[in-house]
Amino acid sequence: MRKSIRFLDSNMLRALACLLMLCDHMWATIVPGNEWMTWVGRLAFPIFAFQIAEGFLHTSNFRKYAVRLLIFGLVSEVPFDLVYGSTMLYPFHQNVMFTLLLGLLAVKALDNAKEKHTVKAWLVGVLLAALCCLGAAVTFTDYGALGVATVIMFYLCREFRFAWAAQLGFMILFNFILFTGEYIPLTVLGHTFELQTQGFAVFALIPIWLYNGRKGVSSKALQYGFYAFYPVHLLVLYLLFTYAH
Repeated sequence: MRKSIRFLDSNMLRALACLLMLCDHMWATIVPGNEWMTWVGRLAFPIFAFQIAEGFLHTSNFRKYAVRLLIFGLVSEVPFDLVYGSTMLYPFHQNVMFTLLLGLLAVKALDNAKEKHTVKAWLVGVLLAALCCLGAAVTFTDYGALGVATVIMFYLCREFRFAWAAQLGFMILFNFILFTGEYIPLTVLGHTFELQTQGFAVFALIPIWLYNGRKGVSSKALQYGFYAFYPVHLLVLYLLFTYAH
């Protein structure tokens, strides 16, 4: 892909992902029935996962990055539980910030193995990454083990010559083949097929491939604003859904 057409910086990608996520969550709360909103909403998570992989490679302080995700994960849990389970404590599904945090930790483990580049280091790194995937599965974080695997995939695929092909292959594997969720009945030439709704996530690769590698405007307010958007928009949607009905 020609570099000249890569015009999306990191802030633009984040803003796009937030907008797509908002569409999905609006469909789930205040404007049900508009199925297209959840279809386009499927594109949000892969963009966030990609941003975690990129953020890891560019952060100057890994510890602060991880702690920031942890804090906003804890802050977001009550609004998430209210939207998802209509209660302040819903232990059967945790918000996506924890998925992204586990993805970040998995990437860190693999990066440590890459730096040491010994058999022992790789065994430890792969084991820790697998434990992060398992942790997401057993704690029921949003997108679960496949969500963590998506972050890992974007980190590992950076070094491939044909990274775009590897990303496309893994996105099809994760979202069409391995993911289980809602399906859309699709009739073609008299035959009905079931299209995996999560499969729309593959189209997230289009804006990701348009990423130019730049951060964009550097601002603490903007940085924390993107993090705060997650719990704030969930809480607002819950209040609108609860008191407007």
